[in-house]
Amino acid sequence: MAGWQWFGRIHTAVYRATGGRMGGSLAGRPMLLLTTTGRRSAAPRTTPLAYMNDGKDWVVVASNNGAPNDPAWWLNLQASPEATVQEGADLWSVHAHRASPSEHERLWPRLIAHNPPWAGYQARTSREIAVVVLERGARRQAPIEGAGE
Repeated sequence: MAGWQWFGRIHTAVYRATGGRMGGSLAGRPMLLLTTTGRRSAAPRTTPLAYMNDGKDWVVVASNNGAPNDPAWWLNLQASPEATVQEGADLWSVHAHRASPSEHERLWPRLIAHNPPWAGYQARTSREIAVVVLERGARRQAPIEGAGE
């Protein structure tokens, strides 16, 4: 297992155990836990992600650190856009969509100001990095089963 995968699992476990008191920010940026449905396995898959708020919604960037391929969580959302976000101790249902061209134009400068490394990741890859809007739905009460896997 790659180093980032181990880090993600540890980050997720600590975040969940502390209700986001630990792991709720990284390098001064807020973090959430996104749980998607695996496109092949149908199993829950949780990823810690830096985010920015846009009104009541969350915005995340499918940068994959500038790799040439999209991150698995974004591929999962493309196959099944219904997911769950944990922000702090709160769980929310979300519906994900790729930002429209006008949303991208409005959000990208704010995202770069919020987290400057995203600009470097875009410069490193030929693919257009997706800006993903997580539309806030209903608050969830139940824990996410098996989501740390």
